[in-house]
Amino acid sequence: MFVPKPRANVRLPAVAGSFYPPAKGELRATVEALLADAKPSGQKRLIGVISPHAGYMHSGPVAASVFVEVAAVGHGYTRVLLVGPPHYLPVRGIAASSAKAFATPLGDVPIDTDAVALVDDRIVSIDDKAHAPEHSIEVELPFLQTVLGDFTLIPLLVGDNSPQEVAGVIGASMDGRTLLVVSTDLSHYLDDATAKARDRATAAAIERLDYTTLGPYDACGFSALNGALCAGQERGWTINRLDLRNSGETSGDHSRVVGYGAWAICAAESAST
Repeated sequence: MFVPKPRANVRLPAVAGSFYPPAKGELRATVEALLADAKPSGQKRLIGVISPHAGYMHSGPVAASVFVEVAAVGHGYTRVLLVGPPHYLPVRGIAASSAKAFATPLGDVPIDTDAVALVDDRIVSIDDKAHAPEHSIEVELPFLQTVLGDFTLIPLLVGDNSPQEVAGVIGASMDGRTLLVVSTDLSHYLDDATAKARDRATAAAIERLDYTTLGPYDACGFSALNGALCAGQERGWTINRLDLRNSGETSGDHSRVVGYGAWAICAAESAST
């Protein structure tokens, strides 16, 4: 079992060795292989992605389909706003972290502490206990480290906020140099046929920017996702599907599957954010 050594002001990996390889070399090789197998579709005005967050053996190929788009656009991203759900501890509002960096086996990702301090404290508060075991943000980081290199991070766990509140936080952070990453899986533990039908309906809602429809049975990160869809409606974004499948395709078990989807978020033609 991989047990990282504690370091002051650093949020340590919680799922290295279970969701992805714990050794730096193996992890980098795994991510690079997943990206090499994914083909970019040439998205224009890319400002964000929606990506799954399961173990790489299950959702890694789907996640790679979004991050290969980021690698392909000749990016100028120097910061990532990463929003996802809390799975282990309940969060009221939106939870930020007091850490100065989030660590993975590939190295430390510095937190944009100034940006965290500037977000609306009526909506966002510090909750390190919720962040400590959480995988929804962590599993996206090795992909981001591989395709972006150096960047700063705004990591937010979204609890019970309204889509409008989340959209406000997202909108305040999008500045032309920030990539939005929405971390969510789709349906959970349905049979294959039922899951595919539900996930197709969820995909349709995402692509029409409908933030009034999706709930916890559609996507575990529905609150963060609905906030991004609300922000997209306000700003004229488009959301384009890159992949849609479920865990049965990798595990072979089609009786209880988890849905995974990948989308590119693109700015309106007249705007960059």
